[in-house]
Amino acid sequence: MAAGRVDDETVQAARTGDAAAFESLVRATADAVYGHAYRFFADAGTAEDAVQEVYLKVFRSLGTFDGRSSFTTWLFRVTRNVCLDMLRAGRRRPVPVDPLNAVTAPVGDIADEAVASVALETALASLPPEDRDAFNAVALFGLSYEQAGDALEAPVGTVKSRVHRARRSLVSLLGLGEGGA
Repeated sequence: MAAGRVDDETVQAARTGDAAAFESLVRATADAVYGHAYRFFADAGTAEDAVQEVYLKVFRSLGTFDGRSSFTTWLFRVTRNVCLDMLRAGRRRPVPVDPLNAVTAPVGDIADEAVASVALETALASLPPEDRDAFNAVALFGLSYEQAGDALEAPVGTVKSRVHRARRSLVSLLGLGEGGA
């Protein structure tokens, strides 16, 4: 799920201190921020902590948002930096996931959708961080390749190849290629 639509008027209103506009920004983007943090740490509690830190940082620094990039590009950069800062501070560690040990459920025990969701999160967690970041920027935050390149400080071609590599890996890990599900 990509970040919700955020219009310039709402961003401007939030920048000037409009609490309802800020709440609207949070509601439109919270799923994407949580999704990125969860995929970074593979732990719901840590992801929730990261989300709180992201929005605290956004609230404090929204006045400095200059509009040179889109709000979602800026938010992706803030989210990524908060996750990296938490990791560097040693407060949280990403949980390594072995894609060969993907969770499977007994027949009829859990809905197929839940199993697919767990398998997807497990596969995403197994991607190299640079591929996962590029994939999250494009697929989760809905950034263009150019915006993702700006946020990740990488050339557009590099972002495209990382996203392609991530998609190819996900197809393979999830068994979605020829003869797969």
